[in-house]
Amino acid sequence: MKHRYIFVVGGVLSGVGKGTSVSSIALLLKDKGYKVTAIKIDPYINVDAGTMNPVEHGEVFVTVDGDETDQDIGNYERFLNTEITSINYMTTGRVYQSVIERERNLEYKGKCVSVVPHVPQEAIARIKKAAEHAEADFVIIEIGGTVGEYENILFLEAARMMKLADPEAVQFVLVSYLPVPASIGEMKTKPTQHAVRLLNGTGIQPDFIIARSAYMIDAARKRKLSVHCNMAPEDIIPAPNLDSIYEVPLKFLQDKLSDKILAKFGLKRKNGKLKEWRKMVRTIKNVKREVKIAVVGKYFSTGNFVLSDAYISVIEAIKHAAWYHKYKPTLEWLNSEEYEEDPRKLKELDQYDGILIPGGFGTRGVEGKIAVVEYARENSIPYFGICYGMQMAVVEFARNICGLENANTAEINPSTENPVIHVMEEQAANLAEKKYGGTMRLGSYNCKLKKDTVAGEAYEKRVVSERHRHRYEVNNNYRKPLEENGMVISGTNPERDLVEIIELPNHPFFVGVQFHPEFQSKPLKPHPLFRQFVKASIKRIKKKAQSRFKFNTKRASKKEVLEEFAKAAESSNASLKEKKVTQRSS
Repeated sequence: MKHRYIFVVGGVLSGVGKGTSVSSIALLLKDKGYKVTAIKIDPYINVDAGTMNPVEHGEVFVTVDGDETDQDIGNYERFLNTEITSINYMTTGRVYQSVIERERNLEYKGKCVSVVPHVPQEAIARIKKAAEHAEADFVIIEIGGTVGEYENILFLEAARMMKLADPEAVQFVLVSYLPVPASIGEMKTKPTQHAVRLLNGTGIQPDFIIARSAYMIDAARKRKLSVHCNMAPEDIIPAPNLDSIYEVPLKFLQDKLSDKILAKFGLKRKNGKLKEWRKMVRTIKNVKREVKIAVVGKYFSTGNFVLSDAYISVIEAIKHAAWYHKYKPTLEWLNSEEYEEDPRKLKELDQYDGILIPGGFGTRGVEGKIAVVEYARENSIPYFGICYGMQMAVVEFARNICGLENANTAEINPSTENPVIHVMEEQAANLAEKKYGGTMRLGSYNCKLKKDTVAGEAYEKRVVSERHRHRYEVNNNYRKPLEENGMVISGTNPERDLVEIIELPNHPFFVGVQFHPEFQSKPLKPHPLFRQFVKASIKRIKKKAQSRFKFNTKRASKKEVLEEFAKAAESSNASLKEKKVTQRSS
């Protein structure tokens, strides 16, 4: 099999869309009938992403085989609708670690081991191994950071060496930002020109430039980049800001990027129209009805800015589910610490249609989260707790319903008299020996579902597999009082009888899961539990509308009554139309 490699590198500044560009190119080539996989190279000394602060680096995405990776791996999975394993992720630390281990094992047969060529050669070996493992026609490789940084120079060297060894099998894409300074009002190409010169300095000439900007690049700037960057104008691909990252593949398709890539490789151009993807994007662009979800956490702020990347998979999973129900998702970030400082603020939760508490670690904001759980439970607001959010729900229920005084998680209070959440036995040993990196309960494990439960109805299966990342678990010694007081253990791990899903009956939606369902949600295949959560949130919208209508008719004028009736009718008619369309499709 002939593997072909496309390296995607960044210019000017980071965070402008390398991951989305990789995902989009991969999707376009897959849609044309090729087998495609994607690799992320992180230029950090960290061996994996698990030890990186989410505020600095963003979400830790867990693969099916238990690797803690960069959030871009999640993007690749969502766009390609596939599972990507640990072989597709590398860091500088991981590569150096392998080289040193090989040297210690005399695998270099006594040679002097040098940074160059041995480190780039190790990176190349990993890239080729991933290609063989996926049996891929195309491997899209994202090199983190931007051109000109010391951190990624060895990976650029690996890419250069691969191009030298097989020029017909390697292409380069530069994703570069073109600023439009407000004081000038003109798109500037000079930073991208410098980025290309820096890339040329490593021995690499880009085949394509993806021109990221707030606006569409015009013909004049294309010509300027063409002259100064030594490439054809048609190989400069416009990438203006769009409303959704899911529109990017369609924009690239419109500019024939995949056809141009195939032509440069000397391959036949195949038809590919992204039919299902187009349908989804139409839904995204046309939905009007709004569902408001509050995400309560602590990894949101960095200085004066909000960093939602810490929960990017949760955010995307909510979006997928909302679009599935033909609703526009509106997410708001709420800092749990504020509810500790001022419990009166809990009243603001009434304005939301659903509340979600995602995963997390540490003591900060914990009592605020528990207060939010209690408010959602008592006021019948749909609640979805993920990992830590599930553990907080168990603590709240144990304290306020079971009467277990000072119930807590041992992570927060190791000496609590009622550790309803405790450390797993093997994890206690890891913590005692200070084995932190890559030692949590990671990857996919089975979960057996109980019939006639919210989880059972959502999945429509008896056994499912979900991805985990945790050290603490529900203490089985407390299952009896929890269940006797009304909590339903609706999912357990069959191998170890661990609690995986809890829920409360007689509530619109109150579900907590020990795993991370967001990692398996796809735009064309939303996760079942997120679908059910959003469905319950929509029901709350309609119930509030009906209550408001009934209340208003008692004392409102005729005109006000008719206006309120029209709003309710609009919502009802929209639902009816969706039902009829579904019936016709069937």
